Amino acid sequence: KHRIIRRVLCSAVDEEQIQNAEVLFSDDESLLISSLIGIQGRGRSASPDQLKAVERAVEALETATGVPDPAPHFPVAQTSSSLIEGRWQLMFTTRPGSASPIQAAATIKDGKRILFRFDKAAFSLKFLPFKVPYPVPFRLLGDEAKGWLDTTYLSKSGNLRISRGNKGTTFVLQKQTEPRQKLLSAISSGSSVMQAIEEFISVNQNATKGEQQLIEGEWQMIWSSQMETDSWIENAANGLMGSQIVKENGKLKFLVDILFGFKFSMNGTFEKSGTSVYDVTMDDGAIVIGPYGLPVELVTKFTLQVLYSDDKIRITRGYSNILFVHLRVGR
Repeated sequence: KHRIIRRVLCSAVDEEQIQNAEVLFSDDESLLISSLIGIQGRGRSASPDQLKAVERAVEALETATGVPDPAPHFPVAQTSSSLIEGRWQLMFTTRPGSASPIQAAATIKDGKRILFRFDKAAFSLKFLPFKVPYPVPFRLLGDEAKGWLDTTYLSKSGNLRISRGNKGTTFVLQKQTEPRQKLLSAISSGSSVMQAIEEFISVNQNATKGEQQLIEGEWQMIWSSQMETDSWIENAANGLMGSQIVKENGKLKFLVDILFGFKFSMNGTFEKSGTSVYDVTMDDGAIVIGPYGLPVELVTKFTLQVLYSDDKIRITRGYSNILFVHLRVGR
């Protein structure tokens, strides 16, 4: 009657499982997944607007038709499902500080609620050949080490689960990761980012049909294949930090927050020169504070190739052949 339940960190998902599995989501499920794109730390970095979007998507799924009896009874009834079994990746929680590698003995109370008691925990660190014990005396905590999880939604594909805990915490978990999420997880952990980019572009080649555009909007850089140089102004002028604002009529702006209200602004133009390729000239720089600006004599020219772009994420090859990953702000 007992199961072992583990909260699995983003970097612990089986690579083979992700690569070989076909990820299928309904429209409502895709809406929830889309609302999670750009939220790092399983919810830690979420803005108020992002939290509201996730909450709306969660509530929509909880009122939708998923698996009616997500947690199987013992003995298993004909209406029970075994889809909840397996290893789940925690993508989002309303209490991100509660995500820990804790193992718990669990029993199924009914077709919805899982009762558990924490009994073991350990940190698994890549640079150590052994696990580091988690310093919590669960046996001495009594009822504080107990809890429950209600499965409020389980997708019919068995890929997506929403659970609510006894402390009011909401959890969004997946068995199989959507390609954008896998890429962002790699960036967040700093592990195998180039491989994740190659896999992401390869998966999306058929959908992109070869032609990629610079989509208007504000784009925040979250990763580049080159470390920043010693000169922050050179980094800013070459797009190695801050955000890019793509405007209509071929206008482009780099914007970097410096400190104490100071910003660096660099304006320029872009012109299409080939399939998914643009010639960029940035030649109007300034140090800005409030309505005032101090001009900076600086000119930089480079070719920008858009490898992938949708309304949320963009991958480009820019200055000095550097790869960039940007997220669209406010989406």
